[in-house]
Amino acid sequence: MNTQITWYGHATLGINTFGYKLIIDPYFTGNPSSPIKADQVQADYLLITHGHGDHVGDSIAIAQRTNAEVISNAEIVNWISKQGVKKTHGQHLGGGFKYPFGYLKLTLALHGSALPDGSNGGNPAGFLLTTNDQKKIYLAGDTGLFGDMKLIGEEGIDLAVIPIGDNYTMGPEDALRAVKLIQPKHVIPIHFNTWDLISQDGPAWASRVEEETESQVHILKPGESYKL
Repeated sequence: MNTQITWYGHATLGINTFGYKLIIDPYFTGNPSSPIKADQVQADYLLITHGHGDHVGDSIAIAQRTNAEVISNAEIVNWISKQGVKKTHGQHLGGGFKYPFGYLKLTLALHGSALPDGSNGGNPAGFLLTTNDQKKIYLAGDTGLFGDMKLIGEEGIDLAVIPIGDNYTMGPEDALRAVKLIQPKHVIPIHFNTWDLISQDGPAWASRVEEETESQVHILKPGESYKL
């Protein structure tokens, strides 16, 4: 088990793979679910799915303190660079790149991406990470349901991390349909129960998924981890 995934509440995740520390959508300050503060975070890479404030979050402060490299679409990394962050790498939808921690491809996501100051945040994205031991992790990001999730599933997904909160993203019904399209071995739901507006019954959803698919669901509390 060379990869560990930690949920910090909302859509913020930590991935430790072969000793590399990745933080996805580093939203700690203002995140009522986060068990840690931004100044406690250690990171080698910061991955940002889209430009909204609850996903860009503390990326600038963390990158400047830790010297982490920020990875996102070209518009977001250009904006991040203008804020004083020195190490960035821009990609775009469908494009992949081999990093020391694995191969990372940007996938489609159905959402918005305006940056906190109203700047153009480019296209929202998910991430398809192939680790150095060839495990495939699909981080859907903030998204609605779309049919091409089936194509992503054809990659052979070991773990899918998907939103279930509704209102801003897929809700439980569409998230269940997403699992049926992706057919991952394991699933972690995120982007729910941060606020009342996106409150959902995670265990009830997990039961439905496991009754109707062959996927195993892991409901994490903020700060808990799953080893892949």
